[in-house]
Amino acid sequence: MQRVLVIGSPGSGKSTLATELARRTGLPLIHLDQQYWRPGWVEPPKQQWVQELELLLRRDRWIMDGNFGGSLELRLARADTVIDLRLPPWLCLARIVKRVVTSLHRVRPDMAEGCPERFDLEFLVFAARFSGAPRKRTDEKLSRFTGTRITLRSAAEVRRFLASVDDGG
Repeated sequence: MQRVLVIGSPGSGKSTLATELARRTGLPLIHLDQQYWRPGWVEPPKQQWVQELELLLRRDRWIMDGNFGGSLELRLARADTVIDLRLPPWLCLARIVKRVVTSLHRVRPDMAEGCPERFDLEFLVFAARFSGAPRKRTDEKLSRFTGTRITLRSAAEVRRFLASVDDGG
Protein backbone atom coordinates (compact mmCIF):
# COMPACT_ATOMS: atom_id res chain seq x y z
CA MET A 1 0.00 0.00 0.00
CA GLN A 2 2.18 2.80 -1.37
CA ARG A 3 -0.09 4.57 -3.87
CA VAL A 4 -3.64 4.69 -2.55
CA LEU A 5 -6.73 6.17 -4.19
CA VAL A 6 -9.69 7.02 -1.97
CA ILE A 7 -12.82 7.37 -4.09
CA GLY A 8 -16.56 7.52 -3.50
CA SER A 9 -19.63 9.68 -3.60
CA PRO A 10 -19.46 13.31 -2.53
CA GLY A 11 -19.97 13.34 1.23
CA SER A 12 -18.78 9.75 1.70
CA GLY A 13 -15.79 10.84 3.77
CA LYS A 14 -12.98 10.57 1.22
CA SER A 15 -10.94 13.49 2.54
CA THR A 16 -11.50 12.56 6.18
CA LEU A 17 -10.42 8.96 5.59
CA ALA A 18 -7.45 9.97 3.44
CA THR A 19 -6.26 12.46 6.06
CA GLU A 20 -6.47 9.90 8.86
CA LEU A 21 -4.87 7.18 6.75
CA ALA A 22 -1.99 9.50 5.86
CA ARG A 23 -1.50 10.31 9.54
CA ARG A 24 -1.39 6.62 10.47
CA THR A 25 0.79 5.42 7.59
CA GLY A 26 3.06 8.39 6.97
CA LEU A 27 2.17 8.36 3.27
CA PRO A 28 2.08 11.83 1.67
CA LEU A 29 -1.47 13.16 1.25
CA ILE A 30 -2.81 14.68 -1.96
CA HIS A 31 -6.30 16.20 -1.93
CA LEU A 32 -7.29 16.47 -5.58
CA ASP A 33 -9.66 19.35 -4.79
CA GLN A 34 -6.66 21.37 -3.56
CA GLN A 35 -4.73 20.60 -6.73
CA TYR A 36 -7.54 21.06 -9.23
CA TRP A 37 -9.48 24.18 -8.27
CA ARG A 38 -8.17 27.70 -8.83
CA PRO A 39 -9.30 30.65 -6.66
CA GLY A 40 -12.96 31.47 -7.17
CA TRP A 41 -13.81 27.87 -8.11
CA VAL A 42 -12.22 28.26 -11.56
CA GLU A 43 -11.41 25.04 -13.41
CA PRO A 44 -7.99 24.76 -15.06
CA PRO A 45 -7.64 24.07 -18.78
CA LYS A 46 -7.97 20.30 -19.30
CA GLN A 47 -4.48 19.75 -20.74
CA GLN A 48 -2.88 21.75 -17.93
CA TRP A 49 -4.75 19.66 -15.34
CA VAL A 50 -3.68 16.39 -16.97
CA GLN A 51 -0.04 17.51 -16.93
CA GLU A 52 -0.26 18.54 -13.27
CA LEU A 53 -1.94 15.26 -12.35
CA GLU A 54 0.66 13.22 -14.21
CA LEU A 55 3.40 14.93 -12.17
CA LEU A 56 1.60 14.05 -8.94
CA LEU A 57 1.12 10.45 -10.05
CA ARG A 58 4.84 10.02 -10.77
CA ARG A 59 5.61 10.24 -7.08
CA ASP A 60 6.54 6.92 -5.48
CA ARG A 61 4.17 7.14 -2.54
CA TRP A 62 0.86 8.90 -1.92
CA ILE A 63 -2.69 8.82 -0.70
CA MET A 64 -4.92 10.67 -3.15
CA ASP A 65 -8.57 11.46 -2.52
CA GLY A 66 -11.18 12.75 -4.90
CA ASN A 67 -13.56 11.74 -7.65
CA PHE A 68 -12.68 13.52 -10.89
CA GLY A 69 -14.07 10.65 -12.97
CA GLY A 70 -12.45 11.93 -16.16
CA SER A 71 -9.01 11.20 -14.72
CA LEU A 72 -9.80 7.96 -12.88
CA GLU A 73 -8.17 5.71 -15.48
CA LEU A 74 -4.92 7.69 -15.25
CA ARG A 75 -4.96 7.37 -11.46
CA LEU A 76 -5.88 3.68 -11.49
CA ALA A 77 -2.96 2.93 -13.80
CA ARG A 78 -0.55 4.18 -11.14
CA ALA A 79 -2.34 3.15 -7.92
CA ASP A 80 -1.66 -0.10 -6.11
CA THR A 81 -4.68 0.21 -3.78
CA VAL A 82 -8.18 1.65 -4.15
CA ILE A 83 -10.40 2.35 -1.18
CA ASP A 84 -13.92 2.68 -2.54
CA LEU A 85 -16.36 4.34 -0.14
CA ARG A 86 -19.92 3.21 -0.85
CA LEU A 87 -21.85 4.71 2.01
CA PRO A 88 -25.64 5.13 1.78
CA PRO A 89 -26.72 8.12 -0.34
CA TRP A 90 -28.85 9.56 2.48
CA LEU A 91 -25.80 9.65 4.76
CA CYS A 92 -23.63 11.30 2.10
CA LEU A 93 -26.26 13.98 1.47
CA ALA A 94 -26.66 14.62 5.21
CA ARG A 95 -22.89 15.02 5.52
CA ILE A 96 -22.79 17.49 2.62
CA VAL A 97 -25.54 19.61 4.19
CA LYS A 98 -23.73 19.52 7.55
CA ARG A 99 -20.46 20.49 5.84
CA VAL A 100 -22.11 23.46 4.11
CA VAL A 101 -23.74 24.64 7.33
CA THR A 102 -20.59 24.34 9.45
CA SER A 103 -18.10 25.61 6.85
CA LEU A 104 -20.11 28.11 4.79
CA HIS A 105 -17.89 30.87 3.35
CA ARG A 106 -14.73 29.28 4.83
CA VAL A 107 -12.04 27.37 2.98
CA ARG A 108 -11.86 23.79 4.26
CA PRO A 109 -8.42 22.26 4.92
CA ASP A 110 -8.86 19.84 1.99
CA MET A 111 -9.87 22.57 -0.47
CA ALA A 112 -7.89 24.98 -2.64
CA GLU A 113 -7.24 28.50 -1.41
CA GLY A 114 -9.82 30.96 -2.65
CA CYS A 115 -12.55 28.29 -2.80
CA PRO A 116 -14.76 28.82 0.24
CA GLU A 117 -17.55 26.38 1.04
CA ARG A 118 -20.79 27.37 -0.64
CA PHE A 119 -24.30 26.09 -1.17
CA ASP A 120 -24.33 24.52 -4.63
CA LEU A 121 -27.63 22.95 -5.68
CA GLU A 122 -26.08 21.42 -8.81
CA PHE A 123 -23.49 19.65 -6.62
CA LEU A 124 -26.23 18.34 -4.29
CA VAL A 125 -28.13 16.94 -7.28
CA PHE A 126 -24.94 15.29 -8.57
CA ALA A 127 -24.35 13.73 -5.14
CA ALA A 128 -27.96 12.52 -4.94
CA ARG A 129 -27.61 10.84 -8.34
CA PHE A 130 -24.08 9.53 -7.81
CA SER A 131 -25.24 5.95 -7.23
CA GLY A 132 -26.66 5.94 -10.78
CA ALA A 133 -24.65 6.73 -13.92
CA PRO A 134 -21.52 8.14 -12.20
CA ARG A 135 -21.22 5.00 -10.06
CA LYS A 136 -21.71 2.74 -13.09
CA ARG A 137 -18.91 4.53 -14.96
CA THR A 138 -16.65 4.24 -11.92
CA ASP A 139 -17.43 0.53 -11.52
CA GLU A 140 -16.66 -0.12 -15.17
CA LYS A 141 -13.23 1.47 -14.78
CA LEU A 142 -12.63 -0.33 -11.49
CA SER A 143 -13.43 -3.69 -13.11
CA ARG A 144 -10.09 -3.47 -14.95
CA PHE A 145 -8.08 -2.52 -11.86
CA THR A 146 -5.67 -5.30 -10.86
CA GLY A 147 -4.42 -3.93 -7.53
CA THR A 148 -5.91 -4.22 -4.07
CA ARG A 149 -9.49 -3.02 -3.83
CA ILE A 150 -11.08 -2.28 -0.47
CA THR A 151 -14.80 -1.48 -0.41
CA LEU A 152 -16.24 0.15 2.71
CA ARG A 153 -20.03 0.47 2.99
CA SER A 154 -20.60 2.09 6.39
CA ALA A 155 -18.99 4.35 8.95
CA ALA A 156 -18.46 1.25 11.12
CA GLU A 157 -16.53 -0.46 8.30
CA VAL A 158 -14.38 2.65 7.90
CA ARG A 159 -13.59 2.59 11.64
CA ARG A 160 -12.73 -1.13 11.52
CA PHE A 161 -10.49 -0.57 8.51
CA LEU A 162 -8.61 2.24 10.26
CA ALA A 163 -8.24 0.05 13.36
CA SER A 164 -6.69 -2.66 11.18
CA VAL A 165 -4.19 -0.11 9.86
CA ASP A 166 -3.25 0.67 13.46
CA ASP A 167 -2.74 -3.06 13.99
CA GLY A 168 -0.32 -3.20 11.07
CA GLY A 169 -3.00 -4.50 8.68
